[in-house]
Amino acid sequence: MASSSMRSSASSWTPKQNKLFEKALAVYDKDTPDRWQNVARAVGGKSAEEVKRHYEILIEDVKYIESGQVPFPNYSSTGGSNGRGGSITNDEQRLLRYLKLQ
Repeated sequence: MASSSMRSSASSWTPKQNKLFEKALAVYDKDTPDRWQNVARAVGGKSAEEVKRHYEILIEDVKYIESGQVPFPNYSSTGGSNGRGGSITNDEQRLLRYLKLQ
């Protein structure tokens, strides 16, 4: 299942790197030449292959969440309701919208 692979991979990503990764995905869309090199440079400390794999795992996890196979996390921050009793931040809402467009 993707979420278990995400946990092992995510441990080497700091919260700051994850936030930089999310922002870089919004800047460098799927049509950007050398997308993964640009994202890796924006994140810092990660190779193009590492950020590409991190993206692939994220896409898998979003699919599992949206299909109902994994419960949506119950965030304590405010932003917007996730429809399952928790809230997600505005950045997380934008990222989910972005991923749905891919």
